[in-house]
Amino acid sequence: MKVRVEHRWDLSPQEAARLQLELRARLNPTPVASLRQRAIKTIAGADIALDKEKNCGFAGVIVYSFPALNELERQGASRTISFPYVPGLLVFREGPALLDALAKLRTEPDLLFFDAHGYSHPRRFGLASHMGVILDTPAIGCAKSLLIGHYEEPPNLPGAWTPLVDAEETIGAVLRTRKDVQPVFISIGHLVDLKTAIEFAMACTDGRRIPKPTREADHYVEQLKHTGVAPGPDTTQFGFSF
Repeated sequence: MKVRVEHRWDLSPQEAARLQLELRARLNPTPVASLRQRAIKTIAGADIALDKEKNCGFAGVIVYSFPALNELERQGASRTISFPYVPGLLVFREGPALLDALAKLRTEPDLLFFDAHGYSHPRRFGLASHMGVILDTPAIGCAKSLLIGHYEEPPNLPGAWTPLVDAEETIGAVLRTRKDVQPVFISIGHLVDLKTAIEFAMACTDGRRIPKPTREADHYVEQLKHTGVAPGPDTTQFGFSF
């Protein structure tokens, strides 16, 4: 997958927050034609696991056929983490390693799922939006926990959802993917609207709480974390294809 980053990652937290506001102007909440026409053939899920002892991030991405959700390819990468932990700026810790893994893909994903927030972010530009804009690819944020906003509990039915609201603005959806489980938090990343993001999240749940692309990416990066070796600065250690 072609990856080109036009900005530096080695910024201060203040510079990073300003960059998010600048890049937010490029966020497009309108679905591309391929999404509207249901021409999506490949969907990828991406996640990262952090090893605090080794100060290392292990990123992974898995590509699936759609709608069958058969695995086509997976790639992993690792990097030393240099950016400090600052809520709302996690992309500057996790983004470089995620891009390393994405750059290894031979299969071009039509849609990306990130285990992160997108528009549902204090500056309306979380990791899913940042990655979508950088890659100029439709992207969806699918987070397991709340970052910002308030909501009413959705009905206990698969596909039921309620708006996630902050400052009187709907910034995402609180989606019940199956009965009797906690909801997930869906937000637009880039080149997708909220309704379409919800539809794709439900299409990828395969009867489980977490949509398959990010659920399996989470399992994958935990495996990499336990088997990988901490790299030197700005290096990748592994890439796997199946």
